Amino acid sequence: METLKDKLKKNELTVGAWVTLGHPAIIEIMAGAGFDWFAVDLEHSMIGMREASELIRTIDLLGFPALIRVGSCDPHQIKRVMDAGAAGVIVPMVNSREEAEWAVKAVKYPPRGERGVGLARAQGYGFAFERYASSINEKSIVIAQIEHAKAIEDLENILTTEGIDGTMIGPYDLSGSIGKPGQFDDPGVVRLLETYKRISAQCGKPAGIHVVQPDPRVALGKINEGYRFIAFGVDFLFLGGACRETMRILRESPN
Repeated sequence: METLKDKLKKNELTVGAWVTLGHPAIIEIMAGAGFDWFAVDLEHSMIGMREASELIRTIDLLGFPALIRVGSCDPHQIKRVMDAGAAGVIVPMVNSREEAEWAVKAVKYPPRGERGVGLARAQGYGFAFERYASSINEKSIVIAQIEHAKAIEDLENILTTEGIDGTMIGPYDLSGSIGKPGQFDDPGVVRLLETYKRISAQCGKPAGIHVVQPDPRVALGKINEGYRFIAFGVDFLFLGGACRETMRILRESPN
């Protein structure tokens, strides 16, 4: 069976869901929709480590890769989510090859990396350590978020860092880095985004983006632009959007 890691290597299209609500039932409800992976957001949510571990367990047991968007390139946090059984991490604000290397080292065991070795769920609570340790360096996924003009300047070096499986553009922070927050039609912002897609294609690495609003037309547009690692929607927007639309129809229908 082809894994997410395999698809990233082949630059194949994958579509995942963004999770910010810390209850495992959210995953169970969304699991049958056809997503390829789930990303649990620890940067812009109130999810703590205990909740994250339960979400990772649920995602894993349902047969999906669990990616964790960590708050920063914090080796301690990365070690904990990997020990909980995460398939990999999405690391924000990676601006250079050096920072990309830090992210990889935080995920991988020595000698490839510098991740501390412990016994937790990922290692079968001590009963499957050898099996886990022998394969995790090859199986683990590291996605670097490109969110600053400096990252675009060093993008080729970031993309060719051994252990980086792909990247995800952060349009809002990227536009803010040149003083144009949210001004996606600004020529300077457009150039940065076009450069991101062009260099990603040249390096054969999947370009990623988060289509926040769960609008399939927008997602299809990004796919047609060449994006191959798509985070689609957010759990609370799927919930809120469905509630609002069905209630709108109900209220507008004649009695």
